[in-house]
Amino acid sequence: MRPPLRQSSTSTQINMTPMIDVTFLLIIFFLLSSHLAQQESQLEIKLPEASSGQQSVDSTERPRLSVNLLPDGSIMLGSTETSTDQMSTRLRIEREKLGPDMEVRIRADRGVAYRAVEPILLACAEAGIWNVTFAVFDRPE
Repeated sequence: MRPPLRQSSTSTQINMTPMIDVTFLLIIFFLLSSHLAQQESQLEIKLPEASSGQQSVDSTERPRLSVNLLPDGSIMLGSTETSTDQMSTRLRIEREKLGPDMEVRIRADRGVAYRAVEPILLACAEAGIWNVTFAVFDRPE
């Protein structure tokens, strides 16, 4: 007579630790990205209106850096304030990180004179950035 087969008392369990880790990382990522997006959108900039030009095609292929020129004349590179003296160096560093085909989008307040925009354009040229666009509102006809 054969001995009875022994039933295995161990059950298969799924380890939930990696799934919980990934979930917390995603939560932290979305909290930080929404905070940064809110921080940039809180800038009080009234963009100028334009009657001509081309509609920008937002593509994820080309990296973009926003330069905000506030009504008081201060310059925000991304979400940090900078001066015109530091602008060329910081743009050169960003170009090395993002690549040579990066785009700089200038968001200047409509009350800011051109003499405040010109140093930004010169800093882009010194950093070797030739793809510069301006953010404007489309003037209704």
